[in-house]
Amino acid sequence: VQLQASGGGLVQTGGSLRVSCALSGRPFNHYALAWFRQGPGSGLEFVASINWSGGSTEYGDVARGRFAVSRDNAKSTVHLQMNSLKPEDTAVYFCAARKGPPRVRDDVYEYWGQGTLVTVSS
Repeated sequence: VQLQASGGGLVQTGGSLRVSCALSGRPFNHYALAWFRQGPGSGLEFVASINWSGGSTEYGDVARGRFAVSRDNAKSTVHLQMNSLKPEDTAVYFCAARKGPPRVRDDVYEYWGQGTLVTVSS
């Protein structure tokens, strides 16, 4: 399984950005997907997860009310729409995949993308 993240970049405070992650190598709908992030000098932080069908999502405190996770099983891609961005959202955003239900713990995810950098300017 390979995960390829894309869509990061520089955005101003209050702006929006969508990051995406494409999975290849195995049937996409076998996997729950999640987004984590790591800010400067910080550890890995749970952002959002979505189950295999897209019918169940969960958000970390940092994302609730501002971010939305979705998946397109036909295109083997998961998206994270980020709105009302703040400077503290600056981080490398990683997508991760696991068989079975999604979890908030990062250590249960088997596959990881390379990360995409999101920078929010003040």
